[in-house]
Amino acid sequence: MKAMVLQQIAKPLAFAERDDPNPGPGELRIRIEACAVCRTDLHVVDGDLSQPKLPLIPGHEIVGIVDAVGHGVESDKLGRRVGVPWLGHTCETCSFCRMKAENLCDRPQFTGYTRDGGFATHVLADAAFSFDLDKDADAVSLAPLLCAGLIGWRSLKKAGSGKRIGLFGFGAAAHILTQICVWQGRDVYAFTRSGDHRAQMFALELGAIWAGSSEERPPVPLDAAIIFAPVGDLAPVALKAVRKSGIVVCGGIHMSDIPSMPYAVLWGERELVSVANLTREDATEFFPIARLAGVRTHTTTYPLEGANEALSDLRAGRLSGAAVLVPTAS
Repeated sequence: MKAMVLQQIAKPLAFAERDDPNPGPGELRIRIEACAVCRTDLHVVDGDLSQPKLPLIPGHEIVGIVDAVGHGVESDKLGRRVGVPWLGHTCETCSFCRMKAENLCDRPQFTGYTRDGGFATHVLADAAFSFDLDKDADAVSLAPLLCAGLIGWRSLKKAGSGKRIGLFGFGAAAHILTQICVWQGRDVYAFTRSGDHRAQMFALELGAIWAGSSEERPPVPLDAAIIFAPVGDLAPVALKAVRKSGIVVCGGIHMSDIPSMPYAVLWGERELVSVANLTREDATEFFPIARLAGVRTHTTTYPLEGANEALSDLRAGRLSGAAVLVPTAS
């Protein structure tokens, strides 16, 4: 197998060849067709998430074909297209797992962080945390749904049923979620980096009714806002943008510190909440909804060896939609 490997934090990934891995009990081996590049991958590579397995193959938005199975996995899994997300395994015994909150598991494994991920030609995955996907769909288009889509969906559920939804940070997750919100009949207000007119136009093209920079106030109070940008300074900004009893959801796994703010910004029964990881139930809900809503992911593809370029483009905000790595067939 071929892979792009993180050997040292804050250093470029290195190309490597390894023996093909053999699946253990309960595992699948997947020949990767596509792996999207997520902002969480940046947080892993840049050291914002401080305890990765090293050396590490990043990547957790994986689409591929099962080509080997381990003991205890039905052989009819062979040849199926599956998706592998960020949450790669849970203990099933801690208090959170027992209360069906597996996203909060005390002893989890995360794909592309504590176990090798999808910046490669092959990956091993827990069969219980791999989702069947449409074999006739385009693998590149599916890949961003495995995290940007799933985390966006979980964030939207946390945001409640309000009609006016603000999205701060218009990247991969927001461009998927905008399409879901429009399909649901909600009004989307898109907030981008200052001066990022390309992102604002992209949001409007996808159906947002307003787009501006995060320094601007929306024309009406919002029912809820979701922050995808990893910028703690946006928390009070978003709280000021929502009405009384409005909800602000922090959708990222990492965010810079939230600054001190007057209590009046939160007062009025406004809520500030976070989203942690995802559950398998989120996927069960989301994938059929994405199909019904006709979600179309906008992607820029890179060869596997171009992973560092993809990460650089994501870091610099040069992408509309999602970056996706496509291994070259050997």
